Amino acid sequence: MTYPADYRYTKEHEWVKLEGDEALVGITHHAQDQLGDVVFVELPKAGSTLSVGDSFGTVESVKAVSDLYAPVSGEVVEANDDLVDEPEKLNESPHETGWLVRVKVAAKEEIEKLMTAADYEKYVAAETES
Repeated sequence: MTYPADYRYTKEHEWVKLEGDEALVGITHHAQDQLGDVVFVELPKAGSTLSVGDSFGTVESVKAVSDLYAPVSGEVVEANDDLVDEPEKLNESPHETGWLVRVKVAAKEEIEKLMTAADYEKYVAAETES
């Protein structure tokens, strides 16, 4: 899998795509592949405040329930409500239509600390080998 080069990635398998002073946040292709078929998504409401590392929702699959962790701090501007009725979008298109939340970023420097696509691909390869 090739990951979008203009995104940044976390060790918890979330991605961030910066768009001006806002960022889209989602889970990676690797994460959705490990989860299996997603059956339920719980996301925060617009106006919620996130801090890096805080749990902000859950993804439930046929295999497990996994917490989602904020890769950036800021205010949730929008949650992807389509995922409530169509959680399978996370499996079908985790890097496009399967985004989770849009966040007004409080500190853009937090994004610079995240992994690049190349770094993330190496991280996943090493994690898969062990």
